[in-house]
Amino acid sequence: FMYLVHVVIISGFLFWTTWYLWALIRFRAKKNPEASYTGIKGIFPYIPVACMVAADFTLLFGLSIPFWHDEITDVPESSENVTELRIIAQQFHWNIHYPGPDGIFGRTDPHLVDGALNLIGLDSDDPNGEDDIVKRSDMHLPVDKEVLIHLSSMDMIHSLNLPEFRIKHDAVPGMRIPIYFTPNMTTTEFREKAGNPDRDFEIACAQLCGNSHYTMRGAVTIETQEEFDAWYAAELEIKSEAAEDDWFFAE
Repeated sequence: FMYLVHVVIISGFLFWTTWYLWALIRFRAKKNPEASYTGIKGIFPYIPVACMVAADFTLLFGLSIPFWHDEITDVPESSENVTELRIIAQQFHWNIHYPGPDGIFGRTDPHLVDGALNLIGLDSDDPNGEDDIVKRSDMHLPVDKEVLIHLSSMDMIHSLNLPEFRIKHDAVPGMRIPIYFTPNMTTTEFREKAGNPDRDFEIACAQLCGNSHYTMRGAVTIETQEEFDAWYAAELEIKSEAAEDDWFFAE
């Protein structure tokens, strides 16, 4: 589809460029020393305009709208073949919520939110949240596996920007917006290809959201499934130790 769009755009550009050059030559001052206030008579000048209008309508209503309708409605369902997570935007960071091995997100309550300990108000009394992990501006994903992100905002409009994955979408308070893509390169491969051992996949905010908007950045680590599982197990262990010390959840 994208190739077809480019073909139509390039064809239109070449057509109108040719038409413009032809008009410059055809109506040059040497051949037309006196101005004409009637112009060309007949329907000929309207034919190319009518063709371009028809092409634009075909591109918009015949191709673009049906294509994006299918893209928007074809959201993957939760399954073992999909890495599902929530991203909750907040001045000035990204709260990333993983549902755990059970695949069920724990209940959240805005009254339980604590900016230091309980970032999204995860209810410690909900058994579904016992294996949930919440990270701040640090996202881990397995390679070659579809990702489903439920995007929302805690305070105002932000814009999630994952430039290397060609993802950019507003995070709107009161809305939960699905975003899905499949990473096909690990962070290690990305660094080798970029020739920079410190390069990371970036998380950025593309919507001005306050005086510290520039600090609303994070990193995405793409790794093998085995590495992702090991990372998750380590995070669960850290959470378990923290819960024993009774500081992880804010009451």
